[in-house]
Amino acid sequence: MRLSSVFTIAAAFFGAAVLCVVAAGFAVSAIEDGSRRAVRDTLDLQDMVWAEVDTDGLQVFLAGTAPTEAARFKALSVAGTIVDAARVIDQMLVQDAADIAPPRFSIEILRNDRGISLIGLVPSATDRNELLAGIAKATDGAPVADLLDVADYPYPETWPDALDYAVRSLGKLLRTKISVSAERVEITAMVDSPEAQRRVETDLARGAPDGVRLALAISAPRPVITPFTLRFLIEDGRARFDACSADTEEAREQILRAAGQAGLQTKADCVIGMGVPSPQWAHAAELAIAAVGKLEGGSVTFSDADIALWAPQGTPQGEFDDVVGQLEADLPEVFALQATLPPPPNADAPVVPEFIATLSPEGQVLIRGRVNSEATRDTVDSFAKARFSSDAVHVTARVAEGLPKSWPLRALTALEALSYLSNGAVTVTPDTLAVQGNTGRKTASAQISQFLSEKLGGSEQFSIDVTYKAALDPVAGLPTADECEAEIAEVQTGRKINFEPGSATIDSAGAAIMDDIAEILKRCGEIRMEIGGHTDSQGREEMNEQLSEQRARAVLNELRLRRVLTSSIDAKGYGESKPIADNATEDGRETNRRIEFRLIRPEPVPEEQTGLESLEEPVEEGSEVQD
Repeated sequence: MRLSSVFTIAAAFFGAAVLCVVAAGFAVSAIEDGSRRAVRDTLDLQDMVWAEVDTDGLQVFLAGTAPTEAARFKALSVAGTIVDAARVIDQMLVQDAADIAPPRFSIEILRNDRGISLIGLVPSATDRNELLAGIAKATDGAPVADLLDVADYPYPETWPDALDYAVRSLGKLLRTKISVSAERVEITAMVDSPEAQRRVETDLARGAPDGVRLALAISAPRPVITPFTLRFLIEDGRARFDACSADTEEAREQILRAAGQAGLQTKADCVIGMGVPSPQWAHAAELAIAAVGKLEGGSVTFSDADIALWAPQGTPQGEFDDVVGQLEADLPEVFALQATLPPPPNADAPVVPEFIATLSPEGQVLIRGRVNSEATRDTVDSFAKARFSSDAVHVTARVAEGLPKSWPLRALTALEALSYLSNGAVTVTPDTLAVQGNTGRKTASAQISQFLSEKLGGSEQFSIDVTYKAALDPVAGLPTADECEAEIAEVQTGRKINFEPGSATIDSAGAAIMDDIAEILKRCGEIRMEIGGHTDSQGREEMNEQLSEQRARAVLNELRLRRVLTSSIDAKGYGESKPIADNATEDGRETNRRIEFRLIRPEPVPEEQTGLESLEEPVEEGSEVQD
């Protein structure tokens, strides 16, 4: 082979190699540019413009500062959908947590028959073990499913108070959902009765911490009303309800509207319940109430489908017949009407026999009048002692002849009606049964009317004059937290809780003061309070602080021994740090050695609207934002 041929072949191979290198370079550049543009475009579509994209061969580099760790991870995931995830190199940083707004801490607490579930986000500073122990104590060890997440951020000042209040509230409700945030606690729950609903709402409202808004949605099932009762009357020109029942909101409005047209001027309550004898209950009630209005007096009593109408004494017979005849014609078929026109008074009539029982505000029961036999008197005495206190019942009734056969039943029914009152009297005559007095139950009048209708029958005449007094109501009569604090301070005026020298043992004279304070706290219910122990400046500061806390805890233990609920009461020792007198004198040091009861009032926090709330509640131009 000639030398020229060798050079020609070598040149050909060299040229081919150069072309391959150039082609490979163009191919790599095309892959790099394509990968960079594809990843960049996809990140932009995901609003991750903060991410920087670069390439080196087949490797794709992500740089920039991510606002959160989640955003950094998302950027890696998005890039991994465009190129092989193994080719993505993470060079991103995460923004300093101090520059990020703290999250909104909140908990959803769900309680039912199966146990309790905790869902939400809490600060890492929250003691989870302490939280679970508090829930177990409040709910008698109900099982708890802890699904909480934590975040290491500062929390608002009111967060511990809101969470503590939610845990305490959990112990009062068997079926509930409690939503907790630092600014707001929302409680949705179901209770067994309207009475329990009112009591729970009052207790929860009184225990709410300052600076935390409270939203309550406590519901109760509709009561079963047996018999379904309504009683409307006009006496001395004044219209009123002794009892009112309805099956729907619309029926209640219809009944109250008819009563207003008949002359009712005061606010009336009509209980919505189950057990109505007919879907036309409201229409029948409307017709009967209108009849009483036309007669300008008298009463109408519904006991299920039985209606008893009593006209005012002295009503002309013709007017009575017209009103009753029209009512009978208009009433739905299921209802049965019995109308009575009392005879005019007779001056020569004999003295009417009576059976009278009175209940004094102190609880004393005096029974006098007439009974039809010794056996009836013994029965009345035993029944009264069972209903009231044995030592409080005094029977002076005498045996008389000629009383109606129903007299024993009417006497016992009267005593049962008397038990609904705080004080008052019941009077039984052959023609009527009258109940009058005061009560602390808002529904007492309706309950008495329902009871009398059931026991006596709808056609029997009875009257009820019962007045509700808030001072007798065990719920409405509860003192406020400020009043409780003032009462405890008054108890300690002129006398104080003293301890044996240098110890945390309360001396003999302190027992009487502790009894008085315990009685006040029992009436006050659950209020947030601190027992503060204070000393004089004698001795070392550390020892004084320790002694003052031991004394405060000794007082707390004394309250527990007196069966006071102390779950919302704290004990704290302040030592010599808060003197109220001069420690240079003996009298001043004696004054500084003290126990103080103080309400815990968290500082209110300004309400701030979250970004989500601002999006959900757009404000129209020119309108004002109100809380």
